[in-house]
Amino acid sequence: MAALGVDVNVGNDDGESNTAIKVPERVLRRDQARLEEAERRRNVKESQTVTEEKSDFFTSTFNDEKTAVEEMLSACDHNDRDKAANTLEEITLKIQQLQKFLNDSMMFLTQYEKRQAQASLQKLQSALAEKRDELLPKKKFAFRSRNTGASKQPALVQQTTDKSESDAAGTVVVDAAVSVNQCGFSHADSQVLIKQAEEIQQRDVLLSHLTNCKVRLYGCPSTVHIKNVRGCEILAGPVSSSVFVDQCTDSTLVFPCQQLRTHNTTATQIHLHVTSRAIIEDCHGVRFVPVTWTYPGIDDHYKVAGLDPNRNNWSEVDDFNWLAAGTPSPNWTVIPETERICSWDDVGQASL
Repeated sequence: MAALGVDVNVGNDDGESNTAIKVPERVLRRDQARLEEAERRRNVKESQTVTEEKSDFFTSTFNDEKTAVEEMLSACDHNDRDKAANTLEEITLKIQQLQKFLNDSMMFLTQYEKRQAQASLQKLQSALAEKRDELLPKKKFAFRSRNTGASKQPALVQQTTDKSESDAAGTVVVDAAVSVNQCGFSHADSQVLIKQAEEIQQRDVLLSHLTNCKVRLYGCPSTVHIKNVRGCEILAGPVSSSVFVDQCTDSTLVFPCQQLRTHNTTATQIHLHVTSRAIIEDCHGVRFVPVTWTYPGIDDHYKVAGLDPNRNNWSEVDDFNWLAAGTPSPNWTVIPETERICSWDDVGQASL
């Protein structure tokens, strides 16, 4: 059988063709494959160079901004309360911008770079909270349910139990921050806790030490911190930056946000709308599902928070305790459609 090939004419010195050389097809294919592989390697190298340049730019810019925030925190003092409050507001905005910068850079950063940046942001958040507590200490108001009737309860706390159950619950403490940027609920048991849109608009919300409570946040807070909660149902409107969860057990959490960071959490459902990625660490039995909760005005709150309602990465979860590539983490799962909650209690929203 004649070998497949291509005839190549070779001319003599007078320009006349007198010889035909047959180049085998396999040689041509091999040469073509070699050229394609060289092109692929060049493209990979160029792509890697671009990624490294982006990574270097991110690291340099992020560190410069982080240093600027740290210097602002160090320079903030007690001498002028109004000036201190304004500076803390400016620092809060800068931290939010840093978080967004990180979210937008996730696609080309390594896992190590992501973790380092997140750790730096958490340190800045903690330093900001400490400085705010130092310069603008919060007042705490305690209401004893046994001494006040339902009509005298603060508008933000609505009793869900009868008098005897309320007596057993003891004291409900509501954080009323002097700082215009922080509010929340803490140390409550078996209560319905509600904040309306005007109360949390672009403010930091702290929910801590809650047991068997229903929480509704109608609006768009800047950041939400959830810590030490058990058996709670917490529903929040669009969060313009991050939600931080720590020490949460047997609860249901619902929120749209830019980014979610969850630590030390077990047996908890998270109904999520997230535009970057969700991160879990030291968690077990966490189940994810897209957000279905809605309320009048939520579309406007999405716009204020800067969230795209059509972009939801709810099932893209990074587990920092599970590094086995190609194998799903055993610490989180997706809730089957047959088990998903499609309707929620309509609790306490003010009329628009």
